Amino acid sequence: MSEPRLYSELAEWWPLLSPPSEYVEEAADVLGMIRGAVDSPRTLLELGCGGGSLANNLSPNLEMTLTDRSPQMLAQSRRVNPKSEHVLGDMTTIRLNREFDIVLIHDAIMYLTTREKVLAALETARLHCRPNGAVIVLPDYVRETFTSQTSHGGEDAPDGRGLRYLEWTWDPDPSDTTYEVAFAFLLREPDFSFRVERDHHVEGLFSRAEWQEMFRDAGLAVKTRMDPWDRDTFIAKRV
Repeated sequence: MSEPRLYSELAEWWPLLSPPSEYVEEAADVLGMIRGAVDSPRTLLELGCGGGSLANNLSPNLEMTLTDRSPQMLAQSRRVNPKSEHVLGDMTTIRLNREFDIVLIHDAIMYLTTREKVLAALETARLHCRPNGAVIVLPDYVRETFTSQTSHGGEDAPDGRGLRYLEWTWDPDPSDTTYEVAFAFLLREPDFSFRVERDHHVEGLFSRAEWQEMFRDAGLAVKTRMDPWDRDTFIAKRV
């Protein structure tokens, strides 16, 4: 599967799009889930760590192994998580032959657009989760919470670079299991020249019932909760 430009040729701009500072509150919520699910958690495997911004806020509390299928995004993560182990690999197929207290899949799960791919990722998570450990999955949306929307933001760097973005999310066909995201990026170089780039992402969308079924089929007993941002979160144990 080819990567969106944001995770390949534009990956160097990731720190100005989604820096660790934007994940402080979410990481605190995730850490609460982790501590509620596992006694004295020590080790965490994140499947699809991206640029490592969430992991950066979790790493003071856990020994972390971070994986992603994009070499460029792993390079970004290494910069903000220099003490964590990084492994290149796809969450649907990677096999480390180790078990962890927690296996975490954040919003990278959204790039799995078929039931078969999601099930493969959940099976990967189960295989790497120790007995009495937990698998935590944090999709951006389930079918019942999806809404078309736009958002914008961006940051400036000390060297004069800057990024501003417009993100537009919509679902052209509510009968299938995907939705679409378009990005427009305005990128400023240190010499204050700028250019406009665009990117297009296709992401997966499943109902709560479909998620429950996929967890069961992967051999995981799952509980759900709504996080402070009204998103469904899934906390699962090996059956």
